[in-house]
Amino acid sequence: MNNIAKYRAKNGLTQNELAEELKVTSGAVGMWETGKRVPNLDMAKEIADYFNATIEDIFFAGENNVMLAKTKNQVRR
Repeated sequence: MNNIAKYRAKNGLTQNELAEELKVTSGAVGMWETGKRVPNLDMAKEIADYFNATIEDIFFAGENNVMLAKTKNQVRR
């Protein structure tokens, strides 16, 4: 999963409000938050910039992040 919902809630935004800011649909935001879809690299950068964070903070940080866990396991081998 990613941290979009966490950053969105921390900033007091609804999915609709974030979608309007990013000029996408609220459905897209919802799918990104649940991990059903991932934004392309340009949009990932735009999301990170909007929250004044890095792409890594939004998409790769956190205990529940599958990609981060896989990376850590590969490094340990």
